[in-house]
Amino acid sequence: METRIAVISIIVEDKEAAPALNELLHGFGDFIIGRMGLPYRQKNVNIICLAIDAPMDDINALTGALGRIEGINAKATYSTN
Repeated sequence: METRIAVISIIVEDKEAAPALNELLHGFGDFIIGRMGLPYRQKNVNIICLAIDAPMDDINALTGALGRIEGINAKATYSTN
């Protein structure tokens, strides 16, 4: 199946959402190329950037599932290749 490279930006505004977030990311672990997390203590949020290589359906499923977790905002940017 054809895959695309994408970057998913995640803002965690509620730390109580972290267990649900980590469980979801674990389920998509085979697609994750890398993950960078930055705590931004001045604003009381955490910023996570995921680089993934996955079929479009899986990228969309992950982004949609992230958006349904209370206290989390997520957006994806896709490669053109």
